Amino acid sequence: MANTASPADPTRRDFLYLTTGAMGVVGTAAALWPFIDQMNPDASTRALASIEVDIGAIEPGQSITVQWRGKPVFIRNRTPEEIEAAKSVPLAELRDPLARNDNAAADADASDANRATDGMENILVMVGVCTHLGCIPLGQQGEYGGWFCPCHGSHYDTAGRIRKGPAPENMHVPVYTFVNDTRLRIG
Repeated sequence: MANTASPADPTRRDFLYLTTGAMGVVGTAAALWPFIDQMNPDASTRALASIEVDIGAIEPGQSITVQWRGKPVFIRNRTPEEIEAAKSVPLAELRDPLARNDNAAADADASDANRATDGMENILVMVGVCTHLGCIPLGQQGEYGGWFCPCHGSHYDTAGRIRKGPAPENMHVPVYTFVNDTRLRIG
């Protein structure tokens, strides 16, 4: 007896081809998933994506250093004199004209207002890494009363802006928000 099925009619063989192909795709995806999933950051990294810091105990003129994403973050409660010193610097004197503030536009200038938060100008938050070779600067030192990197001689002012030395950029300001007057969330 001859096969009476027309080429447009599905046969059992067509069904077997489709199901075998579908199972092959599902099997390949199941085999590849562990390799793809292992590229995601681990739980400890995701847990450090943001931290909250109590800043209520930081007196004017004092700084604290916290760890965020494996890097030191400087939080300084600046005195009115330090704020005025930072505001009085003409932008033309700055070596890096950009604010380097993740809370502001990428092309924001390096004025003190663009390095701090409006209404909380006394609190300065910066990633505490020298932009030259990644050293950790010393606070309240250097020619401008801000930070000094003794490894290669970079001097930062009271707003964390590079003023002298080999560092090419201002210290970076991470994303942060004020939860309330005494708590700060970084990240």
